[in-house]
Amino acid sequence: MTDKTELIRFLNFPINSTSAIFELFKTIEGSIFREGPNNQERFLYFEGKRENKVLLIAHADTVRDGTNDTHTVIETENGIFKAVDQNNNPQVLGADDRAGVAMLWLLKDSGHSLLITDGEEVGRKGSTWLINENPDIRNRINQNHQFMIQLDRRNGTDFKCYEVGTDKFRKYIEKQTNYTEPDRRSFTDICTLCKDICGVNFSVGYRDEHTNNETLNYQEWENTLNMIRNLINHEEIPKFKR
Repeated sequence: MTDKTELIRFLNFPINSTSAIFELFKTIEGSIFREGPNNQERFLYFEGKRENKVLLIAHADTVRDGTNDTHTVIETENGIFKAVDQNNNPQVLGADDRAGVAMLWLLKDSGHSLLITDGEEVGRKGSTWLINENPDIRNRINQNHQFMIQLDRRNGTDFKCYEVGTDKFRKYIEKQTNYTEPDRRSFTDICTLCKDICGVNFSVGYRDEHTNNETLNYQEWENTLNMIRNLINHEEIPKFKR
């Protein structure tokens, strides 16, 4: 399958549930799936085989905003993805963060590690449960990786380190990617997960997330995917401690 075909497949998954996402990633041999007693306290972790590896992160949940959960993905002539219902009414696309999850699936054979969380949109439930109740995985993600990359940012060429990136790490990301950091506001899963190492969140091309006007720019999504491939393909990747 092509990158675009896989992206469309993930955008077409039902947005009212994360189960289909986790069931697919469970098919990766060696993956670890855990869930807690409360709704959306769950994650799936797969540790890559490379020695100097990074942790790639995306969240399976979306914000539906009370819309119809049945949606069909359409692509406009200028490469913009949207979602509509059976009556051609606009719907939430779910690109935040199914666009990031699709990237992780396409990078699953890269030798790097994967982490799919749930509940990011409702207070980072999955990542918080991982850190608080799963010390073995908490230690593995912080000790066994050079840094963390989350794929869950709006726009096309942004990155954000929030409060989990050093000045040295920011300069490295800017030099390697030519992406820019607009500010350090807001938060996402890496703000919870990065205890000992730095983390960065990259744009995946969506806009107007959580609304019926949500769109995904395919060219921007593809550019970020190829940028990540290049970034993590270096033979030597430095480690960045907080």
